[in-house]
Amino acid sequence: MDTKPTTRLEDLAKQAGVSISTASRALNDSPAVNVRTKQKIWKLARELDYPFRHYMPAGPIGANATITIVVPRPQSREGRMADPFFFELLAGIGDAARERGCDILLSYIAPSSYDELATAMSTSRSDGVIFLGQSTLHDAFNRLAETEDRFVVWGAALPEQAYCSVGSDNIAGGRRAAAHLARLGRQKIIFLGDTDAPEAGRRLRGYREGLEQSGLEYQDRLVVPAHFQVASARAVVESLIAEKAEFDGIVAASDLIALGAIQALRRAGVSVPDDVSVIGYDNVPFGVYAEVPLTTIDQDTGKAGRMLVSKLLDSSGQRGPDHDRIPAELIVRASCGAL
Repeated sequence: MDTKPTTRLEDLAKQAGVSISTASRALNDSPAVNVRTKQKIWKLARELDYPFRHYMPAGPIGANATITIVVPRPQSREGRMADPFFFELLAGIGDAARERGCDILLSYIAPSSYDELATAMSTSRSDGVIFLGQSTLHDAFNRLAETEDRFVVWGAALPEQAYCSVGSDNIAGGRRAAAHLARLGRQKIIFLGDTDAPEAGRRLRGYREGLEQSGLEYQDRLVVPAHFQVASARAVVESLIAEKAEFDGIVAASDLIALGAIQALRRAGVSVPDDVSVIGYDNVPFGVYAEVPLTTIDQDTGKAGRMLVSKLLDSSGQRGPDHDRIPAELIVRASCGAL
């Protein structure tokens, strides 16, 4: 039976046009070798099936594979590592990686362009990369997918997508939140959040569908921008109260936004949920312990982690668009007044 010849270090060095010692140093990420040369040698090593991960010093437990996690530069909510939802998602990925006997690395790189995405891939010696969030990089990820198949993205399915991603069913989540408040008799329901990010934009679309299906008119004035931070949401709602804006329900694009809104309402003497019902999105753990336990849309981060790791490790080198959605389930607590 024919067997594929094993690529030797000497072969790799010859292909790269460098000495054997330079190739060896590059594979070990030596600072004595410049980044461009390392990228060239690592790329050749992957193309020639040179087992350079085994050539490098082994980790403490001899992992089956190594996964790098990269977070694009912040655009609205995405990229904010202080966001508790990202901690939950990281935990889900970590648990899934452990089940598969894999190490995970969290990169300091925060790409914001195609060139930076390509650099993140070419300088990674891991078996694959998980990008947590699309930011405004949809077109850049499409371009990256033309030459790379070792990555998967946490994010919504977007039109003409050429790369693999896993994300929440944001439209269904927004729809369920708005429809639930409408069933409670709420008539003037605000959508609170920054809709520039792809995820939040789809939650807004679902909110609109939920209103229309419930017989309520969608109004642009009820869509209120707020960053994915407690302080930002609190300030925005305080302004609405000062302006005597009329509303009796809030669908927030995240739990942090919802908690900031509740703080502002209660400080102004507005009862939650008697006067205003509030629903968040993410089901972060401390939402249940808030001063008013938070009704929310749950994203199963454990399942998300398993799907991201599986798609990365089990793709068999096949390129092409692929997307899976995590169900978005309504978790009812005291903040909407329906227990």
